[in-house]
Amino acid sequence: MAATPKPYKTKAKVSIVAESALIATYQSLYDNPISLLTSSKKGLSAKAALDFLNLSGFSKEEFQDTFKTNVKTIQNYVSNSSKLDAALSEKLLKSFSLFDKGIEIFGSAKTFHQWLNMPAYGLGNQIPFDLMDTITGISLIEEELIRIEYGDLA
Repeated sequence: MAATPKPYKTKAKVSIVAESALIATYQSLYDNPISLLTSSKKGLSAKAALDFLNLSGFSKEEFQDTFKTNVKTIQNYVSNSSKLDAALSEKLLKSFSLFDKGIEIFGSAKTFHQWLNMPAYGLGNQIPFDLMDTITGISLIEEELIRIEYGDLA
């Protein structure tokens, strides 16, 4: 029985141009390991979490399950101009990086989101989205994307 993908949900339709602009906003913060580490330790503005939510198409529940934080809490942080802690900042930056690669390969965040919710052969037929709650899981998904990019599906 084939798994059906979870629907791509977003409040506003994010265009491919807007996706690129949003990714570009954060790209310098994760483009190398030192930038990633430094940016994570400084903490991202809470707005980054809402930006990722808009980019990814995750439902509030998916976001909360993946990042182990409540969207309402993030919204309160934004209104208080608070920064996120290092662990959440790192996971968000790694997720932005993952979506950057996914958009490059699949053409849009929507198509990548659909792929994330289908079993992946190179991940032992696990659903990639289910691995996104850990840094190791995100790394495994990145490796699978690189295999797809180079046509190494065996």
